[in-house]
Order: sequence, then C-alpha cells, then structure tokens
Amino acid sequence: MDKRQVITAYRRGFITIQECGQILGIEDIRLSRMVRDSVENLENAPKPAGRLTANGSSAE
Repeated sequence: MDKRQVITAYRRGFITIQECGQILGIEDIRLSRMVRDSVENLENAPKPAGRLTANGSSAE
C-alpha cells in the first residue's frame, strides 16, 4: 500500500495513528513528522490551472 494512501486514511479517520504506524512500520515520532510533512506538501503544492477554452483562453 502506498504511504500516501495510509496517511490519507488516517487523516480521514479510517484508521488510528497506531494502525497507521504499524502499516508503515515506523514509530510514533517519525510517523507524526511524516504526517505533518505530507500536510505541508499538500498545502504548498501548485494549484491546478483553470480550464482552457478551445481558443486557449481561461474559462474562469
């Protein structure tokens, strides 16, 4: 299972932090750092551009 999917499952409340750590095979401190970093990466990710029309202009 992809680490991102496990962290997403934890963030959505499907699994506990302990279950998340067991699946990923890491301890609590490192897990907390990984979850925090994944949230920061999502917040800093480039936002998708608006849709373009047939002539190339923005549809927004």
